[in-house]
Amino acid sequence: QVQLVESGGGLVQAGGSLRLSCAASGRTFSGFSMAWFRQAPGKERDFAARITWTTGSTVYADSVKGRFTISRDVAKNTVYLQMNNLKPEDTAVYYCAAAYGMRWNIPSDYNYWGQGTQVTVSS
Repeated sequence: QVQLVESGGGLVQAGGSLRLSCAASGRTFSGFSMAWFRQAPGKERDFAARITWTTGSTVYADSVKGRFTISRDVAKNTVYLQMNNLKPEDTAVYYCAAAYGMRWNIPSDYNYWGQGTQVTVSS
């Protein structure tokens, strides 16, 4: 069974940095798309970043491009989201997601999900 477990969330000041981790287990992830989504209270779950497991190719939402970096450590089966220059509007629950094959930027593209980790950015 595939399991995704997020960690690394917390409370930070605006302009600060945080690194989220997604520990993936249950199978090898070659050929998978891995992504981070985020959801603020009362809002839809929005795409933040995607990485192709095999090639490391990345895609970012316009709202985070230049500030966030998604990466993966194949040996550790872990996906990371390095978040720099955080803003109050980045406050949300951040979710790790995975699916086999090429996937895009909508939640329904992904069939494996973590439980989420809270990120709060104070002003």
